[in-house]
Amino acid sequence: MDIVVSSNTVTVAGNIKSVSDFQQLKSTLDKVTSEHNSITLNITDSISITSSVIGYLNKLVLKDGINMQMNIGNSQLMELLHELSLDSVFKARKV
Repeated sequence: MDIVVSSNTVTVAGNIKSVSDFQQLKSTLDKVTSEHNSITLNITDSISITSSVIGYLNKLVLKDGINMQMNIGNSQLMELLHELSLDSVFKARKV
């Protein structure tokens, strides 16, 4: 998994599947959200995300009040977010 940050946009390439992936993503998002109230999260090709990532993203949006726009590249991940009723919470859309 690779993460690229540009201002308040975080782009994740590769599968998000391990604990170290979660820790790397959390650390990156912590830094970005300390400077920005609104973020765009691009997940280009991961087919799924771990429950710890889902929980952390929920916290950012629902507890911390971060305005998130999520752009999803993989149809399976978009379907998963929809089935979990998270597409509206994360403002997720398929790109």
